[in-house]
Amino acid sequence: MTDKQRMMIREDMERIFDSLPDLESLKNKKMLITGANGMLAGYLVRFFAYLNSEKSFRMTVYALSRNGAKLEENFRDEIEQGGVIPLVQDVTDTIPDDITPDVIFHLAGNADPGSIMNDPDGVIRANVEGTVNMLELARKSNAEIVFASTREVYGALPEGTLKIREDDMGSLDMTDPRTCYPASKRKAEALLKDYNNKYYVNYINLRIAHVYGPGMKVENDGRVMADFLGDAIHGRNIMMKSSGEMLRAFCYITDAVSGILTAYLKGERNTSYNLANETEEISVRDLAGLIAGSASEKAGLHKTNVVYDLSADKSGYAKFKRVSLDTSRLEALGWRPEVSLEDGIVKTLKYLSR
Repeated sequence: MTDKQRMMIREDMERIFDSLPDLESLKNKKMLITGANGMLAGYLVRFFAYLNSEKSFRMTVYALSRNGAKLEENFRDEIEQGGVIPLVQDVTDTIPDDITPDVIFHLAGNADPGSIMNDPDGVIRANVEGTVNMLELARKSNAEIVFASTREVYGALPEGTLKIREDDMGSLDMTDPRTCYPASKRKAEALLKDYNNKYYVNYINLRIAHVYGPGMKVENDGRVMADFLGDAIHGRNIMMKSSGEMLRAFCYITDAVSGILTAYLKGERNTSYNLANETEEISVRDLAGLIAGSASEKAGLHKTNVVYDLSADKSGYAKFKRVSLDTSRLEALGWRPEVSLEDGIVKTLKYLSR
C-alpha cells in the first residue's frame, strides 16, 4: 500500500467514525470477520484496527480468509500494530476452540458472475455450510452474528412493486444459473432464524446492494461498476455489453460499513435491514459516461471511450427488473448515505490507480 493509499484509507476511517453513534460498547470486544480479503470485510477489519490504534478500543480482531499471503499483504500495517490476527482457513472449516468471539461478521462468499458460472457449488457452500459453521461458533461462544445477505434474495417481485420492504419476497427461477447465489443466501437467512429459535443465537441480517470503493476487485470481476472502473484505470475503452438502459444504484464503501455498524449498534436483534444508497439511481449507460469523464477530468487518468459489444455473454448477470430498496428501517436508526456517486467514483479511481 502506498502512502497516498494509506492517507485515503485513513480519511475513510475518520468518515466512518464521525458517522456512527456511541461506539463505547465495542471496546474490548473480540470480533471475527469472515471473507476478510474482500472489499467490505476488509474495511471492517481496517476500521476496527483504526479504533484500536487511534481510540484505544483494545479489540481483538480475527481476520478469516483462505488466502494467508493476501491477508499478510492487505493488513501488514494492522497486523504489525497488534490486535488484528490472521485466521487462514476456509469458512466451512471448524474454528479452533480457543477462538471465542463476541461478534461474528459473516461476509465470506463470492458474488461475481465468474464464480457464479464456474464455481456454483463453492458459492453455495460458503453461504450455507459456512453459515452453519459460523452459527455453531456463535452458539458455542454465546456470540451475536451479523450476516451480509443481498438484495437479490427478493427475486422477481409482482409487477407494479415500487419499493422493496424487508417483509417482501418474490420468486426465484431455479433454472437460472445465477440462482445459486440468491437461493443460498435465502437458505442462510433461514438458518439464522432457525438458530435463533432453537439456540437463542441473536443475529442482524443486512440485505446489501451494489457496494463499491477502495479494495474492490476490478479485473475479471464481471459486474458493471468493477469492469468499468478497471477499464478506466488501465486506459482501455469501457466495454458495454448491452444498450445500457438498465438502472442501478451504488453505495460507497464508507456508507456501507456505517450502515452495517449502525444496524449492529442500534438495531433490533433477529431483524433484517435493507442497505443501499437509493439517492442517485443511474442507468448503466450513464454510469459508463460518468466513470469515463471522472477518469480523465478529475482522477488524472488517460481519456477513455465508451464502446458497445452486444454479443458478449451476459448469462452471469441478474435479470430482475430493478426496483429500489426501502431503506427507511435502517434510516430510522439514524443512518444516511453521505458520499455522492461522483465523489465515490473519483476516490475509488484515485485509490486504485495508485
